[in-house]
Amino acid sequence: MPETVTIGVETELERFFAAGRLRASDHGDHYVALWDCLEQAGSGGKRLRPALVLAAFTGFGGTDLSLATPVAVSFELLHTAFVIHDDVIDRDLARRGVANVAGRFTERALAHGAVGAQADVWAAAAAILAGDLALSEAHRALAMLPIERELRGRLLDLLDRAVFVSAAGELADVTNTASKMPLSVAQVIATLEHKTAVYSFEAPLQAGAMLAGASVEAIRVLGLFGRLVGVAFQVTDDILGVFGDPARTGKSVVSDLREGKQTALIAHAGSTTAWSEIAPLIGKADLTEEEGAVVKERLRECGALDAAEDLAHSHARQAVEALDTPVIPEILRGQLTTLAGTAVNRTR
Repeated sequence: MPETVTIGVETELERFFAAGRLRASDHGDHYVALWDCLEQAGSGGKRLRPALVLAAFTGFGGTDLSLATPVAVSFELLHTAFVIHDDVIDRDLARRGVANVAGRFTERALAHGAVGAQADVWAAAAAILAGDLALSEAHRALAMLPIERELRGRLLDLLDRAVFVSAAGELADVTNTASKMPLSVAQVIATLEHKTAVYSFEAPLQAGAMLAGASVEAIRVLGLFGRLVGVAFQVTDDILGVFGDPARTGKSVVSDLREGKQTALIAHAGSTTAWSEIAPLIGKADLTEEEGAVVKERLRECGALDAAEDLAHSHARQAVEALDTPVIPEILRGQLTTLAGTAVNRTR
């Protein structure tokens, strides 16, 4: 992915946060603090989505980064909004070991004399509002692009679909935890496509290509690649959520198990004789580290870990195969092939 061109994305994000903080000063210290928290939530990270927008844009011959950069910023702010709201849904006060928006406003509430459940209200309100602000700017960035109306409408349609489908995936991810039986692998894949692949991979690639004037067929191929590599990425993420090193992932290896999250690991285990031993521990809110270690061992023994890894690598291979067409420029094909490899060969 082209790292040098993402400098413009960082500049635009800094400008957005600075302007928001300045406007917020008219509305009190708490609102300024909210913008500080939003900036922290939007800082750092891999900037994967902006990189995909810019890679597709330049890959298809786009040169005017003053047009591509706001599109890249739009998808990064969309990601920021989803991450903040996801933490609200999961009732998390930290992300990768650092206090998130809700966590920082919990501390702020207590420092200002909040008692009992008041701190929880402060936390939820701040996080929901911060996510809303990021989501609003994601749409505004595209709506203000100085391009022809028809193209701007197509880009907004891409963003709208990304939000719409991701909301469905997030809801399914939550409601699936109440299932008495494991989902099928196909059901897990569908949820992963909706929750992650569309907004993180498919839409950013298609937006960059669309802005550069790529053909309908090229945009279709990028969509297919994005969905496949997005599933590979998320399956790997779910594997790391149980078998990864917490020091590198920033996540407890028992949190997904306690939550009862329906992953490819659980889907495979549910089809084996080991499920009777594993089932009582999945979704157990007070699951201990020792019990978590037992689940991990059973998941290995029944072949669930191998099956999930095979699933991730299979989707990555299919993603690369989808690029084998002359409608995708060679340089972009090489960049995306590398991406498919890193999606499954990582430790965090």
